[in-house]
Amino acid sequence: MTRSTERELRNAQDVVAADLDHICSDLREVFAAMAGRNVLISGGAGFLGYYLVQSLLAWNRSTAAPERIRVAVYDNYLRGIPDWLTALQGQDSLSLARHDISEPLPAETADFQYIVHAASVASPTYYRKFPIQTMDANVNGLRNLLEYAVRQQGTGRPVEGFLFFSSSEIYGDPSAANIPTPETYHGNVSCTGPRACYDESKRYGETLCVNFAQQHGIPVKSARPFNNYGPGLKITDRRVLPDFARDILENRDIVMLSDGSPTRTFCYVADAITGYYRTLVKGRSGEAYNIGVEEPEISIADIAEKTAAIARTLFGYTGKVVRRTSNDAVYLTDNPNRRCPVLRKARNELGYSPAIALDEGLKRSLLWYRDNQCAEEA
Repeated sequence: MTRSTERELRNAQDVVAADLDHICSDLREVFAAMAGRNVLISGGAGFLGYYLVQSLLAWNRSTAAPERIRVAVYDNYLRGIPDWLTALQGQDSLSLARHDISEPLPAETADFQYIVHAASVASPTYYRKFPIQTMDANVNGLRNLLEYAVRQQGTGRPVEGFLFFSSSEIYGDPSAANIPTPETYHGNVSCTGPRACYDESKRYGETLCVNFAQQHGIPVKSARPFNNYGPGLKITDRRVLPDFARDILENRDIVMLSDGSPTRTFCYVADAITGYYRTLVKGRSGEAYNIGVEEPEISIADIAEKTAAIARTLFGYTGKVVRRTSNDAVYLTDNPNRRCPVLRKARNELGYSPAIALDEGLKRSLLWYRDNQCAEEA
């Protein structure tokens, strides 16, 4: 994880341009395989949709018209249409539809050769606030799309690739013997705790995928993201790095609502996107793939200090890291102590190779947040 950009990055526009160059370069073969196809991205207005959508459109700009990838976004837009997506409206290869994926698909649904199901609440603060809606998107929404794929088999225009966004949360809190964690680990998860609406619906979603692959031959695969961060993740999302960024940009102390001892590996979103599209096109049907980085496994306290140090260089930040106790009595309930993936399967089967080092990813994120400080609640 030593490679980085040689371009001098000064603002969000530079960051996004560098990230899209990185994604399109890494995925040249994958995007070429998708040429001329129709792609549906459910939840395309969200965090991961930010680059899932923009990377395909960036690819199209250097591609002849018949080979362009046509992108449709389905989203319920409960928080409105984000500015970045509004700015893309009118492009020939992009269509936007207001639709709650947990409801039956529109009667006029087009033929899609690729489907990416990314519609879900992923922030613990918000999926605990909206537990039933979270489960509906992960289960009913997924079922709607899988049934669509079954129907398409009889039309002569079958679905060629289907990606379900699962989560590393399906592993729960693994024992030390199961960290780093391979896809073969079955998990240590509460089915009734405050995170269960998310964790268990993702687990059930994977069960749906496996059985639709086995019973109907649907080419569906699951991706298990490990702590993605970066552009597109709203500063109001209430996960640790957006919270750190908000404190930094207001030049106040970074507040941790724990002792900072839990450890994670953090994967910059541009690298993660390459893994997701590789899973969509190259993954084996019915299989799940860890997507993230293997190192460094870093404590929340240490990444807070690292982020603050980078902010001092970038912005002259003068705050410090402080610890407080959350007013939420179950804030840390079922929170995993460690999270780190084994990526052997993704590397060997997909050619996945994350390249953006943590310091570089944090720098890019802070530059992007400086220019994107206004966002509706996530």
